Amino acid sequence: MKLFISADIEGCAGMAFSDEAHKDKEEYRQFKVEMTDEVIAACEAAHEAGADEIVVKDGHGDASNIDPLRMPPYATLIRGKSGHPANMMFGLDESFDGVLYIGYHAPAGDPNFILSHTSTGNSLHIKLNGAFMSEFMLNSYTAASYGVPVLFISGDQRICSLAKGQVPGITTVETKRGVGSSTFCVPASTVIQQISEGVRTAIGAASYDSCQVELPSSFVYEVTFKDWKKAYQMSFYPGMEAMDTFTLRMRSNKWMDILTAHSFVVY
Repeated sequence: MKLFISADIEGCAGMAFSDEAHKDKEEYRQFKVEMTDEVIAACEAAHEAGADEIVVKDGHGDASNIDPLRMPPYATLIRGKSGHPANMMFGLDESFDGVLYIGYHAPAGDPNFILSHTSTGNSLHIKLNGAFMSEFMLNSYTAASYGVPVLFISGDQRICSLAKGQVPGITTVETKRGVGSSTFCVPASTVIQQISEGVRTAIGAASYDSCQVELPSSFVYEVTFKDWKKAYQMSFYPGMEAMDTFTLRMRSNKWMDILTAHSFVVY
């Protein structure tokens, strides 16, 4: 069995403030350790459940968060950003049997987690076919484009709820819940245990049919920027239409068109 793990940091145990996610801040150091711990827990559980090949994509910031010297021998860690539009899913292809997400978070504009965002902090919110687009949604459509089922996610309560709505068969582990600018955190030791149990459960499911994501036949991508100057600049991206001072729209029947546009305009 061959599995792909896409890992972020904001949804990891304990994280509740922006400085904790930035590597130039002192607070960040303990959370990159936690991110590594959670990824290793997922790898170990997946291996015990039958995965003999695991590829992990470090998906936060410049992708240099997970400690490569602690990774198990059956796991390949992809560090750094290739420049490919798949970004957090770079390395995934049709040969994989499933996708797992670690440390994911609520989308831009969602009030249920203080660190909610989608890819960067440049957008107020992003909509895809009328729904607020999370990194989970974005990356799960990429998985769907390769025909790979989405089996597991850990992260804040809101993203776990949204994930269940999009992928009914997914196994979720809630690491925290947000109320206003506060965060109710599950202890790290409990999160590690629940990730281990959750991954084993997800992989041991009798059928992956309920974890298959259906890729829409057409897409309407709308991004509302916080800065009107950024919106003006990105209105020149091919296919983008300015809806108002802050909002751009793009339509396409091809997922790669949307994925590529997103990788340019919000960065």
